[in-house]
Amino acid sequence: MTGTTTRYLYLTRHGEATPDESGLTENGRRQAVLLGERLRGVPLSAVHHGPLARAEQTARLIGEQLGDVPLRRSEAAGDYVPYVPRREELPPEAADAVLGFLTQFPTEEQVDGQALAREALARFTGPVQGDEPVHELVVTHNFLIGWFVRASQDAPRWRWMGLNHCNAALTVIRYPPGRPSSMLCYNDMRHLPDALRWTGFPPEFCV
Repeated sequence: MTGTTTRYLYLTRHGEATPDESGLTENGRRQAVLLGERLRGVPLSAVHHGPLARAEQTARLIGEQLGDVPLRRSEAAGDYVPYVPRREELPPEAADAVLGFLTQFPTEEQVDGQALAREALARFTGPVQGDEPVHELVVTHNFLIGWFVRASQDAPRWRWMGLNHCNAALTVIRYPPGRPSSMLCYNDMRHLPDALRWTGFPPEFCV
């Protein structure tokens, strides 16, 4: 009889994108290849990716390093605002900045994003049915990684904001049956040389 087993969710942000975000830069392609090389020893069952070109290209380059691992396109792995907080949910000193930032996104996009975020949690998180642990990679965008990390730590829903992920860095979350989820690593860039680290961050965030 099949039981419930542990899911290991590997998350990465797409490689460095071109200024118009239509694809990857040469640095972005190299980042994706290096991440794929790092993941060669992981028994991944699938590589999921969002529909935008920069995520699809990153997933394809990673997949080329892995061999026979299926690539699966998912709208839920895309680039969207996962949650829009009410003012009363926010720290008073931060509310104006947070809500001001969110005004740049159309109302329809915000509503659709929250539905996709619920779908993403249902599809990609939590233990899974089976007898052997399951390992899956999601190639996505900064906002969604923040959403997954926030959920894994039971933090307030608005706290996906302020979690920033470098291009092609790696985050791993473990979802065991009957126990809380645990974050095994966050924004890990050890597979990238110094020149390819800290891309995707505002300059003042780089260290």
